Amino acid sequence: MKNILYLLIFTLIMSSCKTSNNALTSTKNYNFLTDSLHINQQLEKYKLPGFSVVVFENYKVVYSNQFGVKSMNSQEKIDENTAFSTASISKPITALLCYLLEEKGLINLDDPIDKSLKRWHLPKSKFTEKISPAWRQFLNHTAGTSQSGFEDHYEGEKIPTITQSLLGQIPRYEKEIEFLFTPGTDWQYSGGGYVIVQMALEDTFNKPIAELAKEYIFSPLGLKNTTMIQPNEKGFLTNVALVHDKDGKVIKTGLPITPQVGPSGLWSTPTDLAKLSIEIQNALRNKNNKVISHQIATKMTKVTAIKNAVGGWGYGWQKSFAYNNYDWFSCNGSNTGVGGSVFATMKDGNGFVFLANGEKPNRFPVMNKTQRTILTLMNWNGKEPKVETQEMPFTLKQKLIGTYDDFLYGQGMETKILEKNNRLYVESPILEHFKGKNEYELVYLKNGLFKIVDYPNLLQFDFNNGKIDSVTLTRDSLQTKVQVINKK
Repeated sequence: MKNILYLLIFTLIMSSCKTSNNALTSTKNYNFLTDSLHINQQLEKYKLPGFSVVVFENYKVVYSNQFGVKSMNSQEKIDENTAFSTASISKPITALLCYLLEEKGLINLDDPIDKSLKRWHLPKSKFTEKISPAWRQFLNHTAGTSQSGFEDHYEGEKIPTITQSLLGQIPRYEKEIEFLFTPGTDWQYSGGGYVIVQMALEDTFNKPIAELAKEYIFSPLGLKNTTMIQPNEKGFLTNVALVHDKDGKVIKTGLPITPQVGPSGLWSTPTDLAKLSIEIQNALRNKNNKVISHQIATKMTKVTAIKNAVGGWGYGWQKSFAYNNYDWFSCNGSNTGVGGSVFATMKDGNGFVFLANGEKPNRFPVMNKTQRTILTLMNWNGKEPKVETQEMPFTLKQKLIGTYDDFLYGQGMETKILEKNNRLYVESPILEHFKGKNEYELVYLKNGLFKIVDYPNLLQFDFNNGKIDSVTLTRDSLQTKVQVINKK
């Protein structure tokens, strides 16, 4: 779990890339991105085989560029149509599929999911004696199930079934998936929960999830380079990037097979993922959306969990950041030898997607620099919401200043509150990596709550003997109390 959350946060940290300017739908010149990203140099420095990036602005793809090769064995260049294994970016696709099917009246996401399972049933647990978890709880990781992520397989190996996966008869796990808390009372990232959703869909419709996703999402949206079909199945894509290890060598066949399709089996391109993101953005404003309704977009991107949820989570989408006065929906994918991110604003139609076919030490620095450069150079600034502030009393400032365990995202990193020029600022490694700066002002609101610039949750501090004892995080109608550990 900690490893998965660490990856989720630190693939959130990606910034700056070199892209030659293929501005697609705008007259604006985007050579400033090309001139600042220096991707080819980074590929050589970090032994990263390939990188693909797309930027969208005002609901249009405005920039696309690709660097490096599909495979170090062939030196065939990556192009705009080259698909990558996207790992956990599969989850919002699976969640979207469920919401589309519900809107058509074919399933009810508030029904107990066990009623839809045929090949296997939820294990008995003290946590589910009085409650049977619904579909929706698996989609936002509040069902309480274990099994965070999964190991890939390759052609020639014995590929486990999803029943075997849930029974724990796969690498990494030695026992059947289990419940760790009462559904709806906490949050735990669970790829296994999405395997349960995959099985429920396939058992209900008697079709593979790949076929359902193509019918209801990929074909209607015109996503020709996106599939949930696996490399060992008929109909798999032919223009794909192979996965590589930290030495830049192709891993086995280079084509990972993921039987756990629902949580991690999607193959796609940054262009297709940008099109999907823009469709959601258009649906949020209820204009120019063709497949996804305003109701679905609103429900999926709403914050539904903040307790232990890395700052905030929706249905498939992460809701952890508020950078540049925007609320973002995002998702990060990280499998062995491949990974990337999708970031999109809830308003104004801005964002970016990138995918890379190298291992974490090779791709993280490149993604990190790309993200920071895009966020800096694109100069996206949403309208700052009007909030009434008040001057912070000197005695209150003194109580707040200190070094603490991470109370913002729950990742155990050192977080500081310090004074600069008579103002208080928060320093957090996670906030720093998102944009590359570490100066986020702590503002005191008229209602007694606190706001950190570019952090989405409001804060209320509780004190004991003049020191911070806990902080209550608030987002919309959700609240959670976090104990604060003073490290100095």
